[in-house]
Amino acid sequence: MLTQTVEYALRALVALAAQPDRPQNNRALAKITKVPGPYLSKVLQLLTREGLVETHRGLRGGFSLSRPADQITILEAVNAVDPIRRITVCPLGLKAHGKHLCPLHKKMDAALEQMEEAFGSTTLAEVLAEPSRSVPLCAFPPRVCT
Repeated sequence: MLTQTVEYALRALVALAAQPDRPQNNRALAKITKVPGPYLSKVLQLLTREGLVETHRGLRGGFSLSRPADQITILEAVNAVDPIRRITVCPLGLKAHGKHLCPLHKKMDAALEQMEEAFGSTTLAEVLAEPSRSVPLCAFPPRVCT
């Protein structure tokens, strides 16, 4: 349902949130998140442009969150790289439907609305704080996984 770009953006943001006092360079983030470096660079550019990530120059420079993790919603992250596209007209282009969605497309749009609401009311910090037995896709510091 969500694109690979969204997945990569969320991995990068989680990795940055795990070490908020230490900017991470692209190479380190690529290793932590298991995202190819060139692709990660593009994702980080999008996140920077949308104000979720900031860059730091210099020897110990890199990327960090622009705000604390409890002030960044999952919806902001999603919308920064690949916004959720709500259904406002018939996706099949049926002229008979016009702007009136059929029952199926109404249900699909309602599901997208619920996803927006859930993501909009969930912060990055909440996701990190929730305990889980799942093994993360990224090699996060132990304090995040426990």
